[in-house]
Amino acid sequence: MRLRHIEIFHAIYTTGSITNAAKVLHVSQPAVSKVLLHAEQQLGFSLFTRNKGRLIPTPEANMLFDEVDKIHQQMRSIDNTAHNIKHAHSGNINIGITPALGFDVLPRAIARYHQQHPNVSFSINTVHNDAVLQSLIEHKSDVAVLFQPSPKLGVDSIECGQSELVVVYPKVLLPELPSLLSIEALASVTFIGISDSGPLGDMLYSRLQSENMQPHSPIQVQTYFIAARLVAQGLGVCVVDKHTALGNLNDNTAIASFTPPLSFSINALHLQNRPLSKAVQGFLPYLQAEIN
Repeated sequence: MRLRHIEIFHAIYTTGSITNAAKVLHVSQPAVSKVLLHAEQQLGFSLFTRNKGRLIPTPEANMLFDEVDKIHQQMRSIDNTAHNIKHAHSGNINIGITPALGFDVLPRAIARYHQQHPNVSFSINTVHNDAVLQSLIEHKSDVAVLFQPSPKLGVDSIECGQSELVVVYPKVLLPELPSLLSIEALASVTFIGISDSGPLGDMLYSRLQSENMQPHSPIQVQTYFIAARLVAQGLGVCVVDKHTALGNLNDNTAIASFTPPLSFSINALHLQNRPLSKAVQGFLPYLQAEIN
């Protein structure tokens, strides 16, 4: 099958008629019918039968569709990549960001930047350490800003600032509202456990190991902000980055830094063979100012 055959077949299969397929593809109905006929002649079997004005896929079409759908998704990915490349050179910033910086840091940075550069548009997507390279390669992100990213071949890193892990705790648990806490002080406290938390989780685990502490964690979550919200219900304490903590504080909770502190860097990553655009270079100082 040729790519045009695949496009027409996919459109008819998913919309149920030549009329609908023509609307989706913005072509005439005769053009769709002609390509469908040519595809069936080339394949040597029918793809659809007619039933009360609708086209019903044949068993052969059903067997073929899964493979066609994979190619169709790849074609869409190519279109998206081409779109991102085009707009990367016309005042558009594609930024990937760790979710924690989306609470306050990124919105404030964009607001300040937008006052001076109102014609620059933004495309924002959340990324995690394990998916950042794919996001950069596919042009989904011109730059990706992460916590403590591990070195990657072919990727340059720009330090944007420092942050730290903090303890979010219910005020009723520690009514004196300490601003500093040691690991030892939390030995008898219930923790909201956070699984799959990447390099920050590894940092916390190393500190716990060095203090010979095994926290009691009856509740496990995968997302930092959910952990912070559970703390607000008095279900225990959690350890999250400071930006998540500040973005999810309420009247029932407070935060404390570790002593000694658990600090980490915040870095902007981009591909070495893809220099940052002037728009991105101009935006990063606004982001760095908000982080620091």
